[in-house]
Formats: sequence, C-alpha cells, structure tokens
Amino acid sequence: MAGLNLNDLVLFAAAVEHGGFAAASRHLGVPKSTLSKRVAELEDALGTRLIHRTSRSFVLTELGRDFHEHARAALIETEAAEAVVRRRQSEPSGTVKITAAVPTAQMHLAPHLPTLARMHPRLQVQLVVTDRFVDVVQEGFDIAVRSHFAPLPDSGLVQRQLLVEQILLVAAPAYLAQRDALHSPLDLAHHDGLLTGATATQWQLSSTAGETLQVTPLPRMAANEAIVLVNAAVAGLGVACLPETICRAALAAGQLVRVLPEWTAGRVTTSIVMPHRRGQLPAVRATVEFLARCLGEDAG
Repeated sequence: MAGLNLNDLVLFAAAVEHGGFAAASRHLGVPKSTLSKRVAELEDALGTRLIHRTSRSFVLTELGRDFHEHARAALIETEAAEAVVRRRQSEPSGTVKITAAVPTAQMHLAPHLPTLARMHPRLQVQLVVTDRFVDVVQEGFDIAVRSHFAPLPDSGLVQRQLLVEQILLVAAPAYLAQRDALHSPLDLAHHDGLLTGATATQWQLSSTAGETLQVTPLPRMAANEAIVLVNAAVAGLGVACLPETICRAALAAGQLVRVLPEWTAGRVTTSIVMPHRRGQLPAVRATVEFLARCLGEDAG
C-alpha cells in the first residue's frame, strides 16, 4: 500500500460513486482517458482487477467492492485530518450531503435548513429527497434522516435518535359535530377512518393506563402521504392517526382536535444514520448537532 498514489484512490472512488468514467470525468473536470488510465495503473500496482469494463457496463469485481469500501474510509480519514489542521477553530465549511424521505424532509428539515445555512455561510447543504431506500455508504451520503416505526436494523452505521413522537387520533370539529360521540376506541368502528393504505385497515391503540386495543374504522380514504391525510382530516372526512408534529399546527389553529386523547396509535422515531468516519468531519458534526438541537426543540 505504501506505493499507492492517494490521488488514484480519489479517481477510483469518484468513478465508482458516479457509476463510470464518463460521469466522474464531468464531475471532476478530468479527461475520461486520464481517469481510465490512472485506474488501470492502480490495478497494475495492486496486481488485481477492480472493475469489469465493457463498452456498456462498469461493474466492480468482488475485490473491487472491498477495495472501494476501504479506499473511501482512507479518503474520509484524510479529509478529516486536513479538516483538523485547517478548520479546528474556524467556521464549519464544505459540502454536507443529506438524504431523507419526503415527509421527513417536509416536516423536520424544511423548517430548519435555512437557519443552518445562515448560521454557517461556508457550509453547503445538498439535500436529496427520495422515498426509495438509499445506501448511504455506496451513494456517498454524509447523513440520512429517517423516520421509522420499528428500530432501525444494525447496519454498521452510526445511529443517533433525534425525536420520538406519539401518533395521535385527530378529527375536525365539524366532522365530530355530525357523528355519534366517541367515548371509547370501540366507537371508532362506526366512524370514518383516514388510512395510510388500502390494506392498513386496523389501528393498534395504546392507552396511558397501559391497555392495548385493535380497532377497525370504516375506510373513508387511504393515502400513504401524511400531508394528504392532514388535509383530508381538516376537510372533515374522518378520523386520522397522525404523528404529533405533522398535525400540531392544525391542532393549534383549531382545525383539528384530538379524539380519545388518552389513547395513541403508537410512536414514530426520527433518527440520523451516517458512516462512522463522516461524523468526524467538522461540517458533518455541526450539521448533526444543529439537527439534534432543532428536532429536540420540536419535541417540546
């Protein structure tokens, strides 16, 4: 390893993370022929093939995948070492790449990221919003913000819990005024339910006294997006189960009220996950601490 050129690791990692030499060439501003030649020299120095190349494909070998994982770790350590020297006492700077699902981005990141940008003018946040599962390491993200109902799997990534919120039962006052009173969860069987999916017909409820109960409301509407369900509830279409922060504004405005306030429909947790070494970078660390503080205040 002593004979390897660190710049070649940078070029190899860029080619892998951009899916080929052409895309990496555009990103780095380095000729494609130079990238290909330098990676070939890296393979010669290692005495092994890292990439299967054809005119139409770019696929890592098994050794190539292992080498890329360690090469990325080495580059992150190098970046962290430089950051310690250059920016120990300075303003966090550089790019922080974040990914989150649509509801998480709308409810938890959109209100706060402008404040982060104002606090740290030299920090550039790149937020990629997608509901598909993102491979944080392979796709080069510093941080993923994930909202989840079950514990996250042990993926080898650093996990930091930011927020735990209850899922409340809510409805519009106008809807409740037109329907039979709700005294017990069993009464929900005679009320219209706003569901998260066509097959999610039952709600698992828990009381402050430790009771649990399964109820089946009348299916009125189904949507797998929380803002749609908030608007449907405000419009008086039925009872919805919504995370506290998503319906907080409507509750405060009197557009919604809590139904059976001694009962909840579970909890949703919002966590940060990130590669261990990325969290050592000052820009990433500043972003994580900022989000932890803001979402902690949201919980209050």
